[in-house]
Amino acid sequence: MHALRITQHPILEPKPGREVAFTFDGRTLVGREGEMVSSALFANGIRTFSRHRVGDAPQGIFCANGQCAQCTVLIDGLPMKSCITPLREGMEIKTLVHFPELPADDEPRQAHKPQELTCDVLVVGAGPSGITAAIELAEAGYSVILADDKDHLGGKLVLQTHKFFGSMADCYAGTRGTDIARILEQEARARKNITIMTDSVVAGVYADGKAGIYQPNEERYLLVSFRGVVVATGARERSLVFPGNDLPGVFGAGAFQTLVNRDLVRSSERVLIVGCGNVGLIAAYHALQAGINVVGLIDIAPRISGYRVHADKIKRMGVPIYLSHTLVSVQGEGKVEKATIAQVDEHWNPLLQTAKTFAVDTVLIAVGLSSVDEFYNAGVEAGFPVLKTGDANEIAEASSAMMGGRITGRQMARLLGSDLEIPQEWFEKAEILKSHPGQVFPRTHKWPAEEGWQPVIHCYQEIPCNPCTTVCPHNSIQLTGKTGTIMDLPEFSGKCIGCGMCVLICPGLAITLVRESHKDGLAELVLPYEFEHSFQPGDQVALRDVEGGDLGSGTVLSTRFSKKHRTHLLTIEVDAAIAARTAGILVQDPAVTEPLPEADLTYVPDNAIVCRCERVSVGEIKRFVQENEVTDLNQLKQIRAAMGACGGKTCLDLLPRVLMQAGVPKEAIRPATYRPLTVEIPMKALANQGGGKA
Repeated sequence: MHALRITQHPILEPKPGREVAFTFDGRTLVGREGEMVSSALFANGIRTFSRHRVGDAPQGIFCANGQCAQCTVLIDGLPMKSCITPLREGMEIKTLVHFPELPADDEPRQAHKPQELTCDVLVVGAGPSGITAAIELAEAGYSVILADDKDHLGGKLVLQTHKFFGSMADCYAGTRGTDIARILEQEARARKNITIMTDSVVAGVYADGKAGIYQPNEERYLLVSFRGVVVATGARERSLVFPGNDLPGVFGAGAFQTLVNRDLVRSSERVLIVGCGNVGLIAAYHALQAGINVVGLIDIAPRISGYRVHADKIKRMGVPIYLSHTLVSVQGEGKVEKATIAQVDEHWNPLLQTAKTFAVDTVLIAVGLSSVDEFYNAGVEAGFPVLKTGDANEIAEASSAMMGGRITGRQMARLLGSDLEIPQEWFEKAEILKSHPGQVFPRTHKWPAEEGWQPVIHCYQEIPCNPCTTVCPHNSIQLTGKTGTIMDLPEFSGKCIGCGMCVLICPGLAITLVRESHKDGLAELVLPYEFEHSFQPGDQVALRDVEGGDLGSGTVLSTRFSKKHRTHLLTIEVDAAIAARTAGILVQDPAVTEPLPEADLTYVPDNAIVCRCERVSVGEIKRFVQENEVTDLNQLKQIRAAMGACGGKTCLDLLPRVLMQAGVPKEAIRPATYRPLTVEIPMKALANQGGGKA
């Protein structure tokens, strides 16, 4: 078991936990009590969780968030999602082969009326926006139930080991996401009129002003009466249609971060990442920190959509980025073994003569998120006070979600009759925090300008961020630019004592310190480094410029570690001519990123799976649409599309594009109808039969 556990990590502490025995397909294995079954299986090298009735196809995880049902296995005879089922000693787990067997009839039992709770406001989702909304409502005197399907608060913050951008005053910029989650949880638990319900899945919001909540650990279903609802349910990962997209080893970047950062399981050896937004760029960095090789990132767009500092950071660490490229196919016998990419033309069609194939065991999909806002739409239709916030409202950074949650909390208070004011500056800050990356400006590093240390800022793009200006003890770093906001670029002017605070706090690892050495022609350079290392004075390291260009080598003089920031500062002796240009050091061996000698072009586009649950392909959908003149997504249920265990959460985003490929105009497509329940609930839970068998 230990070979696939991450026992050393530059940011995270090893996870404690009692080891327990369980069986999988008759083999006795060991996991950690309370961890998700899917993580225990991954830690034991198991990636195939089920075999589909269509073609006996192997299936593995995709979302690791309880949304898609790809991870379903048999646990003690019952089909259960392994990514949301805690491991217990003695569990008998089996691969789910086709359909599960029906259990034997149970004794007739008495159904019990569900318990009913009341509150002023039900907040659905305890991520950054849900928590801050709940706090504002509690401060205004309202009773709040804060419900989340996980066993902790913080949402996706618990997966984010990197330091956050934004404003230090408003959203903890410069602090790691895992730490922000703890801070917000403490603030929520300090409010007596917030009732926190973890492991509680809001399964439906109904027109009579009640919500149904399923608590799987208690095997019960209860009702909550409310005056208003705040929907802070976040977003789900989008899937992508390509040949081989259903193989075990193709999963979302969020699932990867869950395994690696939350559960400290080394899920992969070699990964290819699809998508160059912040999610994909950050996932690449997290992979490197976990000791996982990254062969590259690809994006069909001609430019990076995430922050440039994220992209620059991984490029100088040795990860190539392929823009204007698409994923042609993924190949393997029962699992991911290879992935083929190719450049695209101006119409986004692959140019197969440019194809490259890489040996990988994992393909991470980071092609965007879809807001989970079904409860909001249901509330609007029913006519009760309902608001949405965070990613459920608009996909943006968690820093924006925190500010947005505060605004939404006060907006809900006003809907319920409060005269609580909302400062206009909150709206202005929220707009800034959710800003997309702005202009890129050239910099000329004037060094040496004077004796002593001087910071060199390798930040060229307008993004909402100000920690470096806040921590400088001499106020020598200021934002300068046209916007007059935290979107402006930082500039150094004044005194530097070489404290390194700006280097340590920068979320993009984009600041270094330089000074002239007493040796002619040499300089001393201080770099941030967030990896485990064994550097000793005299060691040689490979230097890289801001975008990964080779600058030769430097000599390590010393290292020191900031426990507060969990960041190393490396002092390196370099040629003075390149001191100001050096932004980092190579982390990954360049040989890792080499493609195979020949590209593999054995693919059939129409074989790509759209509906994972029912294994409905592109070709099947197109034929059905053209033969039956289909324009209504609901009609696709005739061929089982969107009829699987996930309820269409994965494929409904993909289906309109397939209809358009079949010749249906976009404006003619009728969306699918939403119906509760949003999750699978055992009948015994709906009947509140306690520990009875299903």
